[in-house]
Amino acid sequence: MSELIGLFNLLAPFFGLIALGFFCGKVVKQPEGGLAWMQFFLIYVALPCLFFRLIADKPLDELANWPFIAATTFSTACAFALSFAAGWRYTRELPQSVMQGVAGSYSNIGYMGPPLILAAIGSSASAPVVLIFVFDTLFLFSIVPLLMSLAGIDKLTLGATIRKIVWRVVTHPFNIATAAGIMASYLHLKLPGPIDQMVTWLWGAAAPCALFLLGVTVAMRPLKRIPGEVPVLVLIKLVLHPLLVWVVLSAIGDFGQDWTYAAIVMAALPPALNIFVISTQYNVGVERASACVLIGTLVSMVTLTAVLYLTTRTGILPYDLFP
Repeated sequence: MSELIGLFNLLAPFFGLIALGFFCGKVVKQPEGGLAWMQFFLIYVALPCLFFRLIADKPLDELANWPFIAATTFSTACAFALSFAAGWRYTRELPQSVMQGVAGSYSNIGYMGPPLILAAIGSSASAPVVLIFVFDTLFLFSIVPLLMSLAGIDKLTLGATIRKIVWRVVTHPFNIATAAGIMASYLHLKLPGPIDQMVTWLWGAAAPCALFLLGVTVAMRPLKRIPGEVPVLVLIKLVLHPLLVWVVLSAIGDFGQDWTYAAIVMAALPPALNIFVISTQYNVGVERASACVLIGTLVSMVTLTAVLYLTTRTGILPYDLFP
């Protein structure tokens, strides 16, 4: 019973902030444009500070675990392929299927992942959290523009599309923060006291602002109907994706309990708000994206609790299937 109480105390603030944002979004009538500055603050200021802090204090040999990177990214690619196939079965449209692929494979690894997993496992999980975030993001933000270009949504040549992808990857604030953190780790740099305090405040603000924003955004996108493929996508995202990660990591080698559990929990997180952002950018499947985020977040209250209980709280689930 104490484990369940501890798990409730761990998860309640996360889902409570989402619920608070949802409530405020429904009750307080503010224009949607008011969210723009909060989104800017999260993406360009707060979350980069979070990822810099996670990396800067880590030895570089922890960040060069290529078998782990290959296993987790391959699992995400498999979840994307399964979700893409499910989307194609229901829509028979390439752009819609791409959006469904993202919905069934891209976890809330930026907003929800780091604070939740660090609270559940500890600082030893920061390296796998960062690696999964960086390489899952690289994969998805590369495959989506390529497939959208093939679908004719992006009116660009293949060469122009590749240049656009490379530029976005290089200039993305999360990747810049990651590179800065790696440099700080390599050179053993320490930030001056006042700047270090600012970074601490900013990364501490990232999670609560992001979760509140998630709730508000979902509230401002009323769900008129649940598309037929959404339950399948939620199943892939919340059940099959973490199972894939567990099996593939176990098959490749022994990565240790903390790293494996961190990867499983990252995969078990609900669909990311970025799905809605991407669908809005391409003006494809916005209603479906809203449905996936809303339903996925609600269902994850049960599935994520079960995964955390079986892994970080009780260890009932062995971290290595093939010891």
